Amino acid sequence: MSLSGTETIGNATLRAAMQEVARDMDAALDLLLPLSGDPRRRLFEAMRHAAIGGGKRLRPLLVKATGRLFHLDPESLTRVGVAVECIHVYSLVHDDLPAMDDDDLRRGKPTVHRAFDEATAILAGDALHDLAYEIAADERTHADPFVRCELVRLLARASGPHGMAGGQMMDIAAEKQAFDLATVTRLQQLKTGALIGFCVEAAAVMAHVPPEGRTGLHGYARDIGLAFQIADDLLDVEGDAGLAGKALGKDAEAGKQTFVSLLGREKARQQAHLLVDQAKAHLHGYDESADLLRAIADYIIERDR
Repeated sequence: MSLSGTETIGNATLRAAMQEVARDMDAALDLLLPLSGDPRRRLFEAMRHAAIGGGKRLRPLLVKATGRLFHLDPESLTRVGVAVECIHVYSLVHDDLPAMDDDDLRRGKPTVHRAFDEATAILAGDALHDLAYEIAADERTHADPFVRCELVRLLARASGPHGMAGGQMMDIAAEKQAFDLATVTRLQQLKTGALIGFCVEAAAVMAHVPPEGRTGLHGYARDIGLAFQIADDLLDVEGDAGLAGKALGKDAEAGKQTFVSLLGREKARQQAHLLVDQAKAHLHGYDESADLLRAIADYIIERDR
């Protein structure tokens, strides 16, 4: 089913869009990660184990949904979606390692270091990280070299010390320090929100929208990023581990402060709904072409995994 068109986005259409993006991601990754006939084969197997199948594919969906606003080439959007998904998956592979969260289950299957070994998991994460930039810099992603350079720069910033990696460092520190609400908010804006922000901004960059024309998209991304994390925190205390495909309750066990521990369940839930309403309000300048983005905002707090 195409993501183009101006139909009203209902739950069924959103599910279809998610399924389409998941198929696109798996097909693209299958081509990008062929099994080698030499001693690298185990590395490719580990990368495929981590990246193909499972997951919400929310980030590439956001890339495609924002691309609707500017009528961008679907293949270019798929490639950017694969790049950001590679960054996301690499972070999960490393996050699951014994030195970090020491998890055994991810997306309903053994984590990479359990299915293979720690050394292979580290290399698989590193290689997925590198593959992301190879894709972003490739001329097949966008004909304009300046656009490609900007995509690489923004993706690096969103995933590095000023983004996801910085947030992860704060998350590690949270096991030994008591964070207040402002600090937890900053942590999650970096760890989760920065990469979500890239997904929304990437399409605007590809469409040559100047920075001053991206304000509404920035606001949308900021608000859904925080709403996403509040929903995650709620799922961590209320969710079903079988549906989530991973262990739950680990933040409480580690003594980390979360939106739920600081606000309480009901206030956290109210805040998530408020953020979603704000996110959709940021899209007021767009017509029905933004309906998929609006539906994604609603899905973020309605999901069960």
